[in-house]
Amino acid sequence: MSQSTDQSTQAEPQHVFGAGLLPREDPAFIRGEAIFTADITPKNTLHMELLRSEYGHAEIVDIDVSKAKAMPGVVAVMTGKDLAEKLLPLPCIWIPGGVESHFPPHPYGVPGAGFVLAQDRVRFIGDPVVAVVAETPYQAHDALEAVEVTYRELPAVVDPKEALKDGAPQLHEAVANNLNAYWTCGDEEATDKAIAEAEVVVELEVHNQRTINSSLEPRAAIGEYDPVKDEYILHATSQSPHNHRFLLAALVLAIPFNKLRVIAPYIGGSFGTKGYLYPDMPLVLFLAKELGKPIKWVDTRASLMRSTVQGRDHTQQATIAGTKDGKITAIKAISYANLGAYPSTIGPGVATSLMGRTISGPYAIPVGFCGVYAMFTNVVPLGAQRGSGRAEAVYMTERLVDRYAETIGMDPAEVRLRNMVEPDKFPYDNNLGWTYDSGEYARALELALKNADYYDFPARKAEAATRGKLLGIGIASYVAICGVGPSTRMSKEGMLGGTWESGNVRVHPSGEVAITIGSKSTGQSHETVFAQIAAEVLGVDMSMITVYHSDTEKAPYGQGTYGSRSYSVGGPALYMAAKQIREKMVKAAAFWFGVKESEVEYANGTFSVPGQPDKTKSWSDMAMAMWYGWNMPPNMAPALDETAFFDPADFNYPFGSHIAVVEIDKISGEVEVKRYIAVNDSGPIGNPVVVQGQVEGSILHGMGQALIEKACFDDKGQLLTNDLRTYAIPRASDSVNFEMDFTETPCPWNPLGVKGAGETATVPAAAAISNAIHNALGAINIDMPLTPEKIWQFLREGNAAK
Repeated sequence: MSQSTDQSTQAEPQHVFGAGLLPREDPAFIRGEAIFTADITPKNTLHMELLRSEYGHAEIVDIDVSKAKAMPGVVAVMTGKDLAEKLLPLPCIWIPGGVESHFPPHPYGVPGAGFVLAQDRVRFIGDPVVAVVAETPYQAHDALEAVEVTYRELPAVVDPKEALKDGAPQLHEAVANNLNAYWTCGDEEATDKAIAEAEVVVELEVHNQRTINSSLEPRAAIGEYDPVKDEYILHATSQSPHNHRFLLAALVLAIPFNKLRVIAPYIGGSFGTKGYLYPDMPLVLFLAKELGKPIKWVDTRASLMRSTVQGRDHTQQATIAGTKDGKITAIKAISYANLGAYPSTIGPGVATSLMGRTISGPYAIPVGFCGVYAMFTNVVPLGAQRGSGRAEAVYMTERLVDRYAETIGMDPAEVRLRNMVEPDKFPYDNNLGWTYDSGEYARALELALKNADYYDFPARKAEAATRGKLLGIGIASYVAICGVGPSTRMSKEGMLGGTWESGNVRVHPSGEVAITIGSKSTGQSHETVFAQIAAEVLGVDMSMITVYHSDTEKAPYGQGTYGSRSYSVGGPALYMAAKQIREKMVKAAAFWFGVKESEVEYANGTFSVPGQPDKTKSWSDMAMAMWYGWNMPPNMAPALDETAFFDPADFNYPFGSHIAVVEIDKISGEVEVKRYIAVNDSGPIGNPVVVQGQVEGSILHGMGQALIEKACFDDKGQLLTNDLRTYAIPRASDSVNFEMDFTETPCPWNPLGVKGAGETATVPAAAAISNAIHNALGAINIDMPLTPEKIWQFLREGNAAK
């Protein structure tokens, strides 16, 4: 179990919540002392490697493993047929709600997400076909070369629009026309009527390209089996250890839930990808029992890029309608979403609800409609990527708003300000399924405009022209659904599971505090920010608090980290547990002092009754007295150990406006981001240092998509960008000094008032930069990534910037 105690010498602030404390996790990372999954090697460990398909789509005619089995150090070689009656297929647990969906079958009635090892057919180049186990990873890797697989190549389809056409290659017998679902939200009839009657109608098709999540640490898994207890242990790069425990035990291994323990060490980032169930997880557990030794698997970078879920990938046909004086009256989108070869654990929900219900952005648009064709194709399965669904929706909408402003001859900032939801309209129904909690959207945009010196931009643009440069400015305003909860609502969206969180607070006899949370950190400094919540409520020094997490045997049940929910759903659970501890201590003190609870004051680590110096107990005295339990109030149990659960009444909706300023070289087409101004609102900020770091990382993530990132597949499903030589990711030199500011609008749905922050700044970043580039070029639309080659080609064809 991961844990920490604060060893810093920082002075304790008067209010810990909201203080910019340095993350207590950082020293271990900096010194190289943090333990990652790949650092763990139990005694007598064997090593597993996976042979993946060479084809995007093919029948498996024959597999000859005889040579591999005979190689030095090889202990076992497994094929899909070897596992046919022993491991169930992987499950998908998010079925798009309210529509007819089609999935490959799973024996337990949930949608199937592919076999652990392919049987009869491979459907993307990362499909695992054979597992080799050897004494060393090098021996296992060498043995992969000796496995002989005979394939019969089949026609492939990689474009979701093409996959829907008659005669397209079919991936799954149970899924006609490769259509998982046609999902909709909003009122199509009313939207079409508003568009037909509008003074101005603007149409645009945009492709939100597929991108590859490139976390610092690839995935890894270690399986152990205890034959005496008949129990399994999985160490894994998991951002949802409790969910993985349930899915693996109940739906893949078919073992009792209490026979599996999942431990997630530090996992080196995720961006959403490590919440999914992958074949390596049940494989290492199954093989550990079969072979009687621990089994370890560590992914490679190249394998990660063709097997770990990928993000984005929507082709959107979008329409916005309005008046000539800048009032938007309707918005409509038809999107073709590429689910890849199989429905990943929650991929169908990412492609539908999270995108479709978000297309109205921060604008009070009277009517809207979104239809999503969720399609299967011969590429890597789709999953989450930071800001998933929301980023795709905001990119489309903000490009549309700029085109609309240009069409009516109005400044794009003015169009946005005229249409934003006003503060007195909250809670606000966006007519697509979301009810926005609170906000001052125009205030955030106005602050961004001020910080960017927006209205002085024409003079700067003219100056750049004298240097042979094209200067552009772009705005993107957003609202992002975050804090994935409430369980009942998520069930209606199609999620098969609860989305609440839990927290436990335990006070030791000597007064030190242990807090245990169900949420798992993927780099958001949980061991610092959750300790701050407890310290604030309990009034104790941070040095007295230890944070535990990420071990299903010891941590209370929690759903994990995704959708910017850790702090806004897990935080309130911990706050409530800490509050219960404090209230119990006050009640006990009142009993011992012989006074009313309202007369007890707690300050500076001391419980007392003002004006009565003989009625005083320190925090540690109270903890010891509660531990002894010699004279407890009636009906009060001794000791201090409280667990609380929090299931929010609704989602939370952080928002903001970002402005990018870019300079383009007319000769080379090279883009330089000169300034990036971000104003975000995540409610009260628990730790500014942590949030600012999350915002910076999020912006850079969006910049990568805007400028350089794209997963490229050929028409046979071969991934052409399969390593970091062919797939570009942002470098430190690509960054700029992000100019950040914050507004603060509390969320009414949780006691801390907080909203999501970890991924929200990714949501508008690509749109802001793209709008700036289009502004500089005077272009109608160029699809991302906006590389120098594309811009050079645009300028070479005689397109003159306005």
